[in-house]
Amino acid sequence: MERLLILGATGSIGTSTLRVVEKNLDRFDVYALVAGSNSEKMLELCQQWHPTYAAMSDKNAALILEAALKEQGITTQVLAGDDEICRLSALDEIDTVMAAIVGAAGLLPTMAAVKKGKRILLANKEALVMSGQFFIDAAYEYGATILPVDSEHNAIFQCLTEKAQQNIGRCDLKESGISQILLTGSGGPFRYMELSEFENVTPKQAIAHPTWSMGPKISVDSATMMNKGLEYIEAKWLFNAAKGQIQVVIHPQSMIHSMVQYIDGAVLAELGEADMCTPIANAMAYPNRIASSVKPLDFTQIGSLTFLAPDKVRYPCLDLAIEACYQGQSATTALNAANEITVQAFLKGQIKFTDIARINRKVLEKKPCSTAESIEHLLEIDAQSRRLTSELLR
Repeated sequence: MERLLILGATGSIGTSTLRVVEKNLDRFDVYALVAGSNSEKMLELCQQWHPTYAAMSDKNAALILEAALKEQGITTQVLAGDDEICRLSALDEIDTVMAAIVGAAGLLPTMAAVKKGKRILLANKEALVMSGQFFIDAAYEYGATILPVDSEHNAIFQCLTEKAQQNIGRCDLKESGISQILLTGSGGPFRYMELSEFENVTPKQAIAHPTWSMGPKISVDSATMMNKGLEYIEAKWLFNAAKGQIQVVIHPQSMIHSMVQYIDGAVLAELGEADMCTPIANAMAYPNRIASSVKPLDFTQIGSLTFLAPDKVRYPCLDLAIEACYQGQSATTALNAANEITVQAFLKGQIKFTDIARINRKVLEKKPCSTAESIEHLLEIDAQSRRLTSELLR
């Protein structure tokens, strides 16, 4: 039995992970669950899975959970606060960590697991967006195994040679005969909207993703294509890609989750339903295959598959992220921090949809002009960028 820790257990990735576990109860033990402040959902999970540990980053939520568990006679031990979550991530008893906490909050517990040489199922973008070089170096130094969970990166991973798969972060694409990674994206809900209407986009419209079921923040990122920009940065670090080795392609049907183009003209693609259980199951069982509860594609019912180049005017956040990617970790950290604040402001109705890219660019232009020397330094840049973004919002 593989003992599993899920960081972000109450979110969409956590929910999908537990769906995969339900299909493979003989292989996985839900040893520990971690969430932010949703004590009600965590209580339901503890009632179902009876983990050894349940941790909440919000200490008040942890107290509420602890009282509820005690009342019901459930012996799960409750932990509270970010420091306790980091300690939990490093426990020797845990074999595999699903890193699915959204945002910068997921960086430190994921890094704690890396430094214990664990098997990391990486669904948290920020671990690589903020600290790509530090993260890859730490995984190599401590012998951690990194398996990508994002549907696009998992698709790329599946299309790589075995040698490249076993050298994540340090593989040589050229040596593997790979000319280019083709990173696909749906284009979100506004790919055909008149540009003049973007100023009036509402949060309700922005979170109505046409194919994927995701949380509000990621759905807005998909609408701006910042999500694809962050995935571009991830792909650079995961696959050790040089500039020119990654191309973003809009694929509205979301059937092809990404592709790898080889120098002999062959293109390998991973196709499947728009369901996160497939990449999660692949990462959980690699190099084997397990049931995921996802139905196979019926190719007689698919219809046409179409592809478009991304429109730079329509998706300024995509270009911003690619620009930051080659400026270094300080730039990607600053942009990520700004985007988290601006998206939340948009969701609360404080700014327009078009202000997200506008303010993100201002923060990137004003970012601290320094080379990050440590994770702590990156967290300082993150905090500075959040303060700057909040000032610009005011």
